[in-house]
Amino acid sequence: MTSQTRASGSCQCGDIRYLAPSTPLELYVCHCKECQKQSSSAFGISYTVPRNQFEVTHGEPLFWARVTLSGKTLTCAFCRNCGSRLWHQSTGTPDTLNVKAGTFDAPVDLTSAVHIWVSSKLPGIEIPRGAVCFEKEPS
Repeated sequence: MTSQTRASGSCQCGDIRYLAPSTPLELYVCHCKECQKQSSSAFGISYTVPRNQFEVTHGEPLFWARVTLSGKTLTCAFCRNCGSRLWHQSTGTPDTLNVKAGTFDAPVDLTSAVHIWVSSKLPGIEIPRGAVCFEKEPS
């Protein structure tokens, strides 16, 4: 993979840096309560990539795990210094991981993002007309 096909990112303090494919397999805007809590915001943005195409180039993250609503285990990578969440790995999808899109150096275009867990979206959040939506997780 060449540098032109990779996107770089980091935690907030820069102690952990990574490279990922510049095009995701999927791009999700998740409105579930857990994403609201972990992002301290209205939703989380997950940029799904093949696990074997993601590379940590500097630093070592810490990991924390929790059980998801679907019963899978979600392992969450974060920076030991600033606490920024960087990516998630699920036992339900062993070949991919979900990079937290706000950690990329360049902004991520959400135009084609799929909105999930819209049953939990906060009042006042408007989903773009024509966006693909799921009340919970896609099957």
